[in-house]
Amino acid sequence: MISQIEDLLRPKVANVAQDENVEVKKPATESEEEVRKRTYHEAGFRDGSRNSGSPLVLSICLNAIYARFQNEEEELVEKQQLAKEPYINEQKTKETEIKTLVISKESKEQQIIKVETDIRAVKDHIEELKFEINDLARNPEKHHISASKGASSKFWIGLIILIPLSLYLFTFYISTSYSAFFKPFDANSTIIMNVLDSKAFEKAWHDGSLEGAFVTFIPFVFLGLGYLIHMFGEVKSVGNYIKIGLLLIITFIFDAILAYQIEEKIYDLTKTLDTPEFNIPIAFGKIQFWGIIFAGFVVYLIWGVVFDFIMKEHREKDKVKHEQLRRKKDIQIHQDRITDIEIQKAKLIEELNEIKKSSLEAQGRVVTLQGIIDAVIIPTKEYVLYASEYMKGWITFVSEKLHISMHEKIVLQTECIACYNENLKSVGASEDSQNSVYVTTL
Repeated sequence: MISQIEDLLRPKVANVAQDENVEVKKPATESEEEVRKRTYHEAGFRDGSRNSGSPLVLSICLNAIYARFQNEEEELVEKQQLAKEPYINEQKTKETEIKTLVISKESKEQQIIKVETDIRAVKDHIEELKFEINDLARNPEKHHISASKGASSKFWIGLIILIPLSLYLFTFYISTSYSAFFKPFDANSTIIMNVLDSKAFEKAWHDGSLEGAFVTFIPFVFLGLGYLIHMFGEVKSVGNYIKIGLLLIITFIFDAILAYQIEEKIYDLTKTLDTPEFNIPIAFGKIQFWGIIFAGFVVYLIWGVVFDFIMKEHREKDKVKHEQLRRKKDIQIHQDRITDIEIQKAKLIEELNEIKKSSLEAQGRVVTLQGIIDAVIIPTKEYVLYASEYMKGWITFVSEKLHISMHEKIVLQTECIACYNENLKSVGASEDSQNSVYVTTL
């Protein structure tokens, strides 16, 4: 019976830890361990005899045994230092980590302050640009813009002159081009009626789509030439001056061709058998020939000069608007920049929060480790070993010295074993833990 009880009490596991796993060094020599085991065994036998093996008293005695074991372990300074060494090393590592996190935290905070300063500077610049946009129209000179006075009135006067001139050129070139290339002249009509036909546009489209398209779009050729002359005149260079001269010559030749065609048709109406064939010298001698050229080319030159003047005045008038538009574009660019900086700031804040979180976790771990270092580490593997010796002494007394029936002994032993198991459970020893420690804070 005693051997069965001893088998039951023999520790199946080394130990359990409520907090951390740490290897516990074995006693220095086997003799010391044997002496200690025998002491606990004798104490169990003695306490069992004094209390007649009572399970209730056993529970109290086991608590006292655990307190005794704890005091003994506390007095083993070198053993405690060895058991706490991993925690001390981890604490030093965490303290170093905290210092690094503090430096990182300060760096992130400085970066956030710099980013906020940049955002404020950009916003202030945007406000300055908005003020300038409103002030440009009132005080252009204040912002170093040389906007001429009265540019707006000159522009509108030139535009009023340009529109009738454009309508005149459209009418003239539609009529003369139709007369020169498509219209059959009538001997009974006057020269003016043959040259300028008020229904030239309608007649051209009535004759065919080709004729209609030709007389409709030919004025744009002359206006396009005038626009090209203006564009080449924007940049002062010898090459551009040559181009302008060629364009003027081309325009003059085109007008001369129209005048020649019309004058030839008029000449053919009055031609007799003795009249010579129409040629350039004859055309140059006709007043109508030069009249058609001047009615077209000279007006075209006037149109070009007015158009160039209007474009220059328009540029002068739009200097303020141009500067306002440029500042509005700058504002948009700065607003986009603020958006990018805000994204950067949000990222820095997120990183700062992560650093703070890691720092708090590390500080919490340091506090926990300090609690472990300040506490007494109880090697529960050894406690189970010595507690089982104490229990075997108690059970030995019940089995050998207590004068009761066998049945009553078995019942009493069972109750004692239940108290023993409850004690192991209360101090943190369980069957699923090996070579660990149980920490009790003093």
